[in-house]
Amino acid sequence: MSTDDLMEIQQLLARYAVYITQGDIEGVIAVFTPDGRYSAFGDSYPLDEFPALVAAAPKGLFLTGTPVIELSGDGVTATGTQPLCFIDHATHDMRIGYYSDVYARTTDGWRLRTRAMTFIRRSGAHDSGRPHAYERPQA
Repeated sequence: MSTDDLMEIQQLLARYAVYITQGDIEGVIAVFTPDGRYSAFGDSYPLDEFPALVAAAPKGLFLTGTPVIELSGDGVTATGTQPLCFIDHATHDMRIGYYSDVYARTTDGWRLRTRAMTFIRRSGAHDSGRPHAYERPQA
């Protein structure tokens, strides 16, 4: 993987962290491929559910670490893992964990295809969150 590819993906992930911290949903959606998905709370969510998903989430600061990124053999996809420390703006309570990502090289540059959250609990357990933390609208 070239240094340019690594820097582009790192900047993509930095934009995600800044946009989600600022509540810029359009910015968050722009870092994903059109078929992008976010996974947490025992489910996977398409981009059209992001506004409601983010609205239901606590607000605060998303601090992310340097990701580990591996390019696939095809040169147009990569995978990565990025540590996260979220600090709630009202209480300063923290949540820690990591994202597991799949990236795709598009005509607009590298984008997230999937991002899956894993929380690290005080017990040391790693899980995707409580299924009831976000309720999908009933159709």
